[in-house]
Amino acid sequence: MRIIDLNETSRKNLLEELIKRSPGQYGEYALQVEAILKEVKEQGDEALLSYTERFDKVRLSKEDLLVTPEEIREAYNQVDPHLLEVMRKALHNIRSYHEKQRRFSWFDSQPNGTLLGQKITALQSVGVYVPGGKAVYPSSVLMNIVPAKVAGVEQILMVTPPGKDGKISPNTLVAASEAGADLIYKAGGAQAIGALAYGTETIPKVDKIVGPGNIYVALAKKAVYGFVSIDSIAGPSEILVLADETANPRFVAADLLSQAEHDEMASAILVTTSRDLALKVSQEADRFLQKLSRRDILEKSLENYGYILVADSMDAAIDAANAIASEHLEIVTRDPFQVMTKIRNAGAIFIGEYASEPLGDYFAGPNHVLPTNGTARFFSPLSVDDFIKKSSIVYYSREALKDVEEDIIHFARAEQLTAHANSIAVRFEGEENSQRRDQS
Repeated sequence: MRIIDLNETSRKNLLEELIKRSPGQYGEYALQVEAILKEVKEQGDEALLSYTERFDKVRLSKEDLLVTPEEIREAYNQVDPHLLEVMRKALHNIRSYHEKQRRFSWFDSQPNGTLLGQKITALQSVGVYVPGGKAVYPSSVLMNIVPAKVAGVEQILMVTPPGKDGKISPNTLVAASEAGADLIYKAGGAQAIGALAYGTETIPKVDKIVGPGNIYVALAKKAVYGFVSIDSIAGPSEILVLADETANPRFVAADLLSQAEHDEMASAILVTTSRDLALKVSQEADRFLQKLSRRDILEKSLENYGYILVADSMDAAIDAANAIASEHLEIVTRDPFQVMTKIRNAGAIFIGEYASEPLGDYFAGPNHVLPTNGTARFFSPLSVDDFIKKSSIVYYSREALKDVEEDIIHFARAEQLTAHANSIAVRFEGEENSQRRDQS
């Protein structure tokens, strides 16, 4: 891995390089995605099936789109029993964590005749996109469905591309069943996003679409945003390890590679105050590369976006970590909890040498759907909050409104909105004359 001194120039250059990974930088695909979405919107299932045959190399009928109970039972017979056991343990942890995020409606009444509050309502329907093909990630199935289920979403639909045999990976189907998906469809790519956003004869329209995908899926989600809600525009995976001389170089190298193996655009960055650690981590990474199965992807990923930055101080290292705002941030320092208090921007923070990032990917409980491409500066991990909406509640008695009548009218007239003022005044019209008569 390349080793670079951390300074203003190297930090600026790195940030410019990392932003090139954003789906927003691939405008050449946008027109193709828009054409797919338009066709699905206008032609429904016909377009969906046509694109499935074109991109997934399998011919399906309308009747084949919806996964049947028989197919799910078959998947249970094919899945590794040990994997199912582990999946259920992970599901327990994920559900327990997200149940702590649940919100409830609240109301506050006052003696003056007012009642204010907030009504929490779960979304009615959500579509979960799950990648297929070479990528089979049952962990992502759990992470996307569980918070929606905990939030109380009425109907959870899942879409995922079929294989050339017209089937879905047993691991994916079992994960969806265990997590609580209501309907599962064999559809992928931008065309599946269009089906969820607009609805077809077979696939119902949803209120929100969540889940990761390739560049076509990311751009399709971006294009339909506003017509439906989405979670985020996910970019390639990334990890940043913040370490000092106390860190174990072998552990650090292993953790960097754990994200670099996702794809050639993944970024793996070490920011350290120790040049000796930097050299040892680079050496350990080279040794691991000799025996890991995805060596080609790892080498290209490290060549493209693998960096070791050597900082003059821990404060400078922390500033760089906050500027990069990584999806995953590991803190492996002498006092990691103290360092953690200074971190402002990170999707998920892993503290100490035994909180390895894959622990969060699979098992610990917090969601692994995280903001990427520096968006951790203003976005949060997927949570129960993503599957609810809030309505404000306002009640005023006649007496309570009367107390503030003149204030509201004055405010409305200041904005030259006389109809607003009239809406208040009309409720008390004639009252002044009546009061004068009573006083006389």
